[in-house]
Amino acid sequence: MTATMTPSPAQVRQPMRLTSGRLPRFIEPVMLIAVAVLVGLVMFVLTQTLSIPIWLVVTAVLYLIAIGVGASIVEGRRKATDRVIRGIVTAFFVLAVAPLISTLWTVIAKGAEIVDWQFITSVTESTFDPETLEVTSTPGALQAIVGTLIITGIAALISVPIGILTAVYLTEYALPTNPLRRTITFLVDVMTGIPSIVAGLFAFSLFSLIVGPKAFSGFSASIALCVLMIPIVVRSTEEMIRLVPADLREASLALGVPKSATILKVVLRTAASGIVTGVVLAVARVVGETAPIFIAASFTDNFNANPFSGPMQTLPVMAYTAYSFPSKDIDASQAQAWGAALLLVILVVIFNLIARIIAKLFAPKTR
Repeated sequence: MTATMTPSPAQVRQPMRLTSGRLPRFIEPVMLIAVAVLVGLVMFVLTQTLSIPIWLVVTAVLYLIAIGVGASIVEGRRKATDRVIRGIVTAFFVLAVAPLISTLWTVIAKGAEIVDWQFITSVTESTFDPETLEVTSTPGALQAIVGTLIITGIAALISVPIGILTAVYLTEYALPTNPLRRTITFLVDVMTGIPSIVAGLFAFSLFSLIVGPKAFSGFSASIALCVLMIPIVVRSTEEMIRLVPADLREASLALGVPKSATILKVVLRTAASGIVTGVVLAVARVVGETAPIFIAASFTDNFNANPFSGPMQTLPVMAYTAYSFPSKDIDASQAQAWGAALLLVILVVIFNLIARIIAKLFAPKTR
């Protein structure tokens, strides 16, 4: 005979809850907006001003407190902790992205006022009016655009083959106990931490010994950029090659394919997408450098497309010199600086788009 348990009247009146309550789906953005508006009104009433940084900080703190208390009452402590931690992570993400957004907005807003087709296709000129003794400057960025492309292009042509071949040697040929491999790895690590101004001083000193004291040239600046690009290309390519499965190498070698052909047609092709990304990162690392180019190539407002003779202008150096050493027409110089900064941002975006297209073309096809 089986005994049955009869629930007590208290258990019948109060059934066990297996799930906790749940706040509305859009409670977080609604509460954030409400707290922000309330804090803004209180600050404006008390101080008659609205300090954006203080407003953001107070809003974030009060929102975290409000969402934590509300979630703990309705959903329980575990869900409340999750919401608070997620809010803290989001706040720090916004804090990290805010300077980038502010910088981009400032560059676009001020650079768009001067960047047009005439600015891109003309050279900076200054005219002197003998009657009014007034100097008028006409900003132009053609000499800087051409100089940037030439100097960065030469640096990439030198650095990319050296970096890729070095990475292939380190991963495919050199044994871990090889002294040469250890030496190369150590030198690459040291080059990664070299300050950019040291690279510029090295290139200028080298060419001063070769051609004399007047060693300013675009090629000298390219050598300085090579010192900064090569370790990035080596490290990124080395990591991408290591990600290629060893089974692909063994299958190719088992079919009788030479090791050189295996590396060229299997390993490098499989890692092509990551290698191109690393190359673009290296180019983006050096295209905005100012100190090494300023030391090795100097600066000029004249158009010079010969990288082996005379100073050359680049976009970052143009932005720096126009803002730090303005001409008599200060407004024109500052506008030129903002225009050069905007063109540099656009150039970096174009490089990244090209890299994505190339990476997509060379990526292994999946069926």
